[in-house]
Amino acid sequence: MLRELSIRNLAVVEQVTVSFHHGFHVLTGETGAGKSIIIDALSLIVGGRGSADMVRFGCQKAEMDAMFDLPRMHPVWHVLERLGVEASHDEMLVIRRELTSQGKSSSRVNGQLVTMTMLREIGECLVNIHGQHEHQSLLRTEKHLEWLDMFAGDLLIERKQTYKAVYKELQQARSALRELEDSARHNVQMLDLYRFQIEEISNAQLKVGEDESLAEEKRKLQFASKRMDNVAEAYSLLYGGAGLDSLNKAIIKLSDIQTYDPNIVGPLLEQLQSAYYQAEDAAFQLRDYRDTIESDPEQLATIEDRLDLIHGLKRKYGESIEDILVYYKSIVLERDKIENRDDYLEKLRNREATLYQSALELAEELSKLRNHASTRLAESIERELRQLQMPNTIFSVQMDRIKQHDQKEANVVLNSNGCDEAVFMLAPNPGEPLKPLNKIASGGEMSRVMLALKAIFAEHDQIPVLVFDEVDTGVSGRAAQAIAEKLSQLSRRCQIFSITHLPQVACMADHHYEIRKQVVNQRTATSIKEIMSNTRIEELARMLGGVEVTEKTRHHAQEMLDLALRQKGA
Repeated sequence: MLRELSIRNLAVVEQVTVSFHHGFHVLTGETGAGKSIIIDALSLIVGGRGSADMVRFGCQKAEMDAMFDLPRMHPVWHVLERLGVEASHDEMLVIRRELTSQGKSSSRVNGQLVTMTMLREIGECLVNIHGQHEHQSLLRTEKHLEWLDMFAGDLLIERKQTYKAVYKELQQARSALRELEDSARHNVQMLDLYRFQIEEISNAQLKVGEDESLAEEKRKLQFASKRMDNVAEAYSLLYGGAGLDSLNKAIIKLSDIQTYDPNIVGPLLEQLQSAYYQAEDAAFQLRDYRDTIESDPEQLATIEDRLDLIHGLKRKYGESIEDILVYYKSIVLERDKIENRDDYLEKLRNREATLYQSALELAEELSKLRNHASTRLAESIERELRQLQMPNTIFSVQMDRIKQHDQKEANVVLNSNGCDEAVFMLAPNPGEPLKPLNKIASGGEMSRVMLALKAIFAEHDQIPVLVFDEVDTGVSGRAAQAIAEKLSQLSRRCQIFSITHLPQVACMADHHYEIRKQVVNQRTATSIKEIMSNTRIEELARMLGGVEVTEKTRHHAQEMLDLALRQKGA
């Protein structure tokens, strides 16, 4: 449910914060007081389109905050998880929307920035707003099949998931088949290219990692002469020159005087002897290393040619030998497809036919379940309409096969939902033909049909907040009372908000809010507050009597409230 709504600098609203409750809420006030602004704010909160004109004159931005209290099992939490929005631990969801005077918009959900697309997806789980001139999802023909499936229940949903999996495979098979059928001329041209590329890569006999080892060997051969000269000179200096000989002479000199000053000479002698042995060992290692160095210009040329070949293949087919080999496997497969095109076509056609037959059988099963559900849905809606003072109305779900785009096509057309199209049809008056729901002209009839549909689907869509903007337009008397009673019944399953001018509707509400416009410091400002007891009676009396409120209208208002309480308590 919607716990709190805060609005700042939106149209004529300077600053309003209002708390809401469970049950049925009505919002009343004089014409032009700003009742629709509350609906506009909620619409913006759930991703509705905003404009710079909505920002209060003289202000930089409009701000709206809404706090929802939702059970942990509500579908919106799964949507948030999928979108990567962090959920709170207290089952609270806070949405903030800002709209600047330059027309820019930003949105946050639980403090995290979200795009408008994300906000709309989240908002679809939270609030459904029905206005007299706004077609909601129930009035969109393309949505009717989805609503019918929802009404049909778990069995159809389960079968539909199975169908969708098969249909996805069917689409993949058809795509592969079309690609192969449409690419005949292109394939002839590509076959020669594939053959050339396969031969070029195959002849190279590439091995993973060989380019790195060849590059290392190349570096060694390139500098063989320099390495030989430097190592030989170093060996000569140590062993064949004055290196070891000088150390040996120094050792002999210190040995002659060791007995005269052993404490100092002894340690120095040991260091020189150690240095001699280490230098000698280093000289032997240099000699061995020198003997391994080979200068082989032919081998170097061979390695360079091989590396040039590999680099050329990399430029054509991939950044590494691994990439080249992966590409090689793919073009071998493509070559085989082209060379064995007829075999592949036959396999794909057989697979497509098999998958189509499986999908068709599942689609026919969905059709049977839908036809059965459509009868039950029509009966349920007609029952609701009878309670809304439309006793002679006929409602029907018109089920048709998906229309053929090509008259030569013999097969039943399938889409991701099966082979059916559904349209809600209505005949409000006896003797009139059934017409599509979205073609109904009467505002009063439209209001009651919408309310009936909402009552039927409230348990299915799990949307916690339903908003009706003057749903009672065009009705009066007993029909208005029936709408009020239906809204009250509906509020037992979800939170209901209704903007109304009818006292019959207002008196049935659990919570009554008055919206008032006043001038403060030569600026118009709209306020909203919950009213109770005597203040509520005064507002109902105003709705009954117009400008002048009399004791009779007050008495009548009190009677209406008392009667409403008895009806709700029954």
